[in-house]
Amino acid sequence: MKALVFNNIVQEVTETEFEVHESFVWMDCSDDCIAGWLLENGALTAPPPLPEKDYTFKRRQEYPPIVDYIDGVVKDDQTQIDKYIADCEAVKAQFPKPE
Repeated sequence: MKALVFNNIVQEVTETEFEVHESFVWMDCSDDCIAGWLLENGALTAPPPLPEKDYTFKRRQEYPPIVDYIDGVVKDDQTQIDKYIADCEAVKAQFPKPE
């Protein structure tokens, strides 16, 4: 297999080389090499694993849009406000704060 490297990062892995700009480098690589691997000290290595996302990140992805709450306030719709708060509490229960 051949790895196409640019700025010390594997951009593509193919069976055969093709013509590229001189800023790219072709290197032999193992069959498990994929785009994103790093060229360090002349060797291709897998990047370190990404840190696990903490509860705050996970919550932010799941919370309902704040405009739902604001809309309820503007319309003086207590049912809509209560639903928004309940939805937020459900997210907090799903991704609890570590103790």
